[in-house]
Amino acid sequence: MKVLVTGGTGFVGTALCEELAARGHEVTALARNPHEGTFEGEVETVRGDVTDYDSIEPHFEGQDAVVQLVALSPLFQPKGGNQRHFEVHLGGTENAVKAAKEHGVGTFLQMSGVHASPDAETAYLKSKGEAEDVVTDSGLDWIIFRPTVLFGDGDEIRSFVKTVATPYLTPLPGGGKQRFQLMWVDDCARLMAGALEGKTGAALGEDAEEEVDEKVDEELEAEEDAEADEETDEEADADADDESDDTEEPAPAEPGENPHVGQIYEVGGPEVQKFSEVVELIYAAEHKPVSVIPVPMALADIGLSVLGAVGGPLGPDQAKSLRKDLVVQHNDIDAFGVDPEELTTFADYLGVDESELDGR
Repeated sequence: MKVLVTGGTGFVGTALCEELAARGHEVTALARNPHEGTFEGEVETVRGDVTDYDSIEPHFEGQDAVVQLVALSPLFQPKGGNQRHFEVHLGGTENAVKAAKEHGVGTFLQMSGVHASPDAETAYLKSKGEAEDVVTDSGLDWIIFRPTVLFGDGDEIRSFVKTVATPYLTPLPGGGKQRFQLMWVDDCARLMAGALEGKTGAALGEDAEEEVDEKVDEELEAEEDAEADEETDEEADADADDESDDTEEPAPAEPGENPHVGQIYEVGGPEVQKFSEVVELIYAAEHKPVSVIPVPMALADIGLSVLGAVGGPLGPDQAKSLRKDLVVQHNDIDAFGVDPEELTTFADYLGVDESELDGR
C-alpha cells in the first residue's frame, strides 16, 4: 500500500512512518522541512505545507491512503495566536481532503484529539472538531483517531510539565487533580497502521491475529456443516448471528473492505493518573522528588491569562485545558483486539518504579 503522511517528520509522523515502513508499505512523509526527518526504515520525504494547497496537491497522486497528522500543540499557545489553530487544523484538513478527492485516494485517516468538537471551549479542540466535520462530509473512506496526550521520544508533555512545575516544591492549579491517560506514541502508531490495513485482530502483534484466523476457520466449518444439513437460509442466518455473539474478536475484513472506515476511535493509555502524579513521574526519572502546593484554579486562570497576554508560552486556553480531564470514556483499542495490559505505561517508558514513589 502506498501511504502519504502529512506532518510525517513530526513526533507522531515519525513513529507512524516507521511503523508503516516496517510493515512493508511504500511510505512518503510530507513536511514543510523534510530534511529534518530521520527514519530507520525506508521512507521518502517530500516538501509541502498543508496550508498551501498547490504545495501538497501533486504528492497525493497515486496514493492508496493519506494520513493527516499536521497539528499545532494544545499544550502551548501558538505563535500568531489561536487563529493559527483554525488555519492549520481546519484549513490544512480542507486542503488535504480536496487533494485526496482530486486524486482518488482510497482511505483518509485523520488524527484529531480527545474532546474535539465544534462547540469546544478551546481553539485547539474547536478547530479539530470543525476539521472532523470536513472529513466526515467529504465522501471519502475516512477514519478518525482521537488520542489522549501522547508521550515518547520528542514529546511535549515533559517540556510542558517543566514549564508549569518545578522539582522539590511546586504550585499546581487545583493541586494537580486533573486526570491524564497518557499513551505511548508507538502504541498509537501501531493502532493507526492497523486501521489503515483493516485489521481487527492484532495491531500490536501476530498472536491475536492468529487467534482471529482460527475463529474464522471454525465459523467456515460451521457454515459448511449447516449447508450439509440443508438448513434454510433463515436458520443459517440465525446460527451465524449466534456464532457472532460468541466470538470474542471480530473477523478480519473481506478483501476490499475495511471495517474501520466511518469510525471515530478515542484511544488512550493503560492508566489514568492525576496531573500531579505525571509531574512526580517526570521528575522521579531525574531522581528529584516533588511536593505539590495547591493553587486555586481561579488564580491559575488569572496568572496564565497574564502570561499569555505578554507573549508567554501559555495562555487562557491552557488554563481551560487544565480544568478538563484528558481521558477517554471508552478506550477503543478493543476495536483492534488489544488489551490495555499490552500497552506501555508512562512509568515503564521513563524507567521509574511507581511503587517506590511517595504516596503510592
